[in-house]
Amino acid sequence: ALRIHELKPLFLFRPEPGWSVSAQTARAMGLDVHGSPLFTIEPVPWDAPSPTDYDGILVGSANVFRHGGKKLEKLTKLPVHAVGEATADAARRAGFLVGRTGRGGLQNLLDDLDGRELHLLRLAGEDRVTLRLPDGIRVDTRILYRAVPEGLRKEDRALLARGGVVALHSGAAAERVKVEFDRHGLDRARVDLAVIGPRVAEMAGEGWGAVHTADAPGDSELLALAQALCKTDPEG
Repeated sequence: ALRIHELKPLFLFRPEPGWSVSAQTARAMGLDVHGSPLFTIEPVPWDAPSPTDYDGILVGSANVFRHGGKKLEKLTKLPVHAVGEATADAARRAGFLVGRTGRGGLQNLLDDLDGRELHLLRLAGEDRVTLRLPDGIRVDTRILYRAVPEGLRKEDRALLARGGVVALHSGAAAERVKVEFDRHGLDRARVDLAVIGPRVAEMAGEGWGAVHTADAPGDSELLALAQALCKTDPEG
């Protein structure tokens, strides 16, 4: 077994409350955890349309249910098609029934619905992945929250300059990490990325040491991948 000082440092940049949950899990796995949220999430004023116009709701993040407020109650008759288990759980807690739960991002979820005539309401954040709509599926979007940027801390910049592993939980996190690396002139090639899904890998861009995608879009799968990357021998 590798001794603790031989592990590469792991950097987490997702917003709270997820940051603390992931950090606690990763530390319990014996990982050397650094980083801090690179953005905070805040609600955006929105209006809920009439639920009778739609066949279902498309949701890519539990933040929808954290920040959507009272207006969500108007829509609880519609089934939620959720990107993954955590989002599905948040939907149920908010009083919704879950239609489908995805295993590989919103695009895969939409592709699974292909061949059906559906009018879906997408509840999303300001930063969201662009979706290719299958024939017969129409999507209207409402924005319920946005990410407010935070900077990389000085101690994290110093560590990242020497290398490590960065776990990316979302496209918004990928965007923020890119911006901060460029702003501080940090070398992407020294850092390996563990990403939660293929779209996040695309958004992270080029030039990283390596980019690995988790087997499934969940925190536990992402951290298991990050653990494997932290243990790899940089010379090997």
